[in-house]
Amino acid sequence: MEAVARVRHIRVTPMKARRVVNLIRGKQATEALAILKFAPQAASVPIYKLVHAAMANAKVKADAANTYFDEDDLIVSAAFVDEGTTLKRFMPRAQGRAFRILKRTSHITIVVATPDELAENASAQKTRNN
Repeated sequence: MEAVARVRHIRVTPMKARRVVNLIRGKQATEALAILKFAPQAASVPIYKLVHAAMANAKVKADAANTYFDEDDLIVSAAFVDEGTTLKRFMPRAQGRAFRILKRTSHITIVVATPDELAENASAQKTRNN
């Protein structure tokens, strides 16, 4: 079972969000939640919610397909941060000048999957490459 969760236009810079996302990529979903819960970075809070949402999406997908589901089997198979729109603001400076301030946003995507789904994708990709 593979499930995706996305958040768009979140007010955290992509560089700061990537630091947090790199901590959880490839880990078990429950372990990723524990890591994010105690990570000191501010970006860990929305990413925690996003991993939790991806796990809930997987549960709903499994219920719809009427298949067995165990949260402990889920792995964060893909996690990436893209740059969103940038809000441009101006800050008044000395002698009538104005400096531009860039308020960056991010699009964060988390994909959770079961190990058998990962193996199936890897074997399919091998056959495509050969």
